[in-house]
This record gives sequence, structure tokens and C-alpha cells, in this order.
Amino acid sequence: MSKVRKIHSARSAPGYPGSIRIIGGTWRRRRLVVPPATELRPTPDRVRETVFNWLQPWLPGAHCIDLFAGSGALCLEALSRGAASAVMVETAPQAVEVLRENVARLGAANSSVVQADAEQFLQGAVRKFDIVFLDPPFRSKLIASCARLLDERGWLSAHGLVYIESPSDMTALPIPASWELIRSRTAGQVGYHLARKQA
Repeated sequence: MSKVRKIHSARSAPGYPGSIRIIGGTWRRRRLVVPPATELRPTPDRVRETVFNWLQPWLPGAHCIDLFAGSGALCLEALSRGAASAVMVETAPQAVEVLRENVARLGAANSSVVQADAEQFLQGAVRKFDIVFLDPPFRSKLIASCARLLDERGWLSAHGLVYIESPSDMTALPIPASWELIRSRTAGQVGYHLARKQA
């Protein structure tokens, strides 16, 4: 039994999904192990389906980053659908271990896993990304702080896109004035949105 499976079986909790599938592209239907963490909320299949329908025109050749990567589902889905590269940032050691196993299982050579706090990462050396996934722990204040750092420090390419998940009852997303909200929907307690940096 692999180390991932040992972690999984030791800490499963009621409602813990265990694994999720990649929906489309090269790795369609491949399964990803979900790290067993109480604060982890994998983006549901139906939400990911909608989000990647939104993103599809920009995915081919895109450079992507997920600041709260968890299982890596969002970046790995993006790579499956034609993104050029992906950086997955995750702070929890057990989640990082499972994430690296998911990357190895798929042979995702054009990806990298970084164990780091998202805010600290964004204060480091800057790279340009075309698509950013911003799905912090539920009801945290990290949307505002990470969005500010992304904008002020220049992490987004020209017309870069940011996918954001938030509580559905959040009346206004705390995003910079230079970002335009181009898509927005809710599913249960989750709001999911796509913002674009304006020129």
C-alpha cells in the first residue's frame, strides 16, 4: 500500500471524497487522490465543468498557478486541456505529499509543486501567469490579500484571468479596481467567479 493510501485511510472523515476525477482533455476520467484535511473543499465536478468551459478559449498554451492547490485538480485539469505549464502552491505537508503523488501518477512533467504559504509566495520573486486559481480556505480573508499582492506585484500577464471561489453570501468580491468581473455564479454555499485584469 502506498504512503498516499495510508494517509487517506487513516484520516478519512464523514463526507470526505477520497478522490475526484479529471473531467476533460488528455487525462479525462483519471482519478486524483484528495488530501485528507478538514478545511479542504475540492471544487465539485459540475462547477469545474462550468469553469473550464469559461476558460477554454484561453487554456491552450497558458501558464497557470493555483495558490491553494490541495489535490491539484484545477491546475491538472488545465494541463489536461492544453495549458503549457502549471505551478501548484500548497502549505500543508500532507497535502503536498499527496499532490506530488498525483503529479507523478499523471506524469505531468510541465508542472511544479511548491510547499509555501500563498501570501509569502506572492511576496517572493515574480513570474507572469495567464490564469490564476484563487480558492482559499472558506471564509478566510485571503481573497483580498492575495488579490492585492497579485495586482500590486505584477503577477498577472496582460489581460490575465483569475478564478475565485468564495462563500455564496459574499456580497462583493474584494478584488482590485483594475480587475473586471466577467463571470459569476453560485452553487449551494459556494460562489465561483472569473475576473480579468484590464489593460
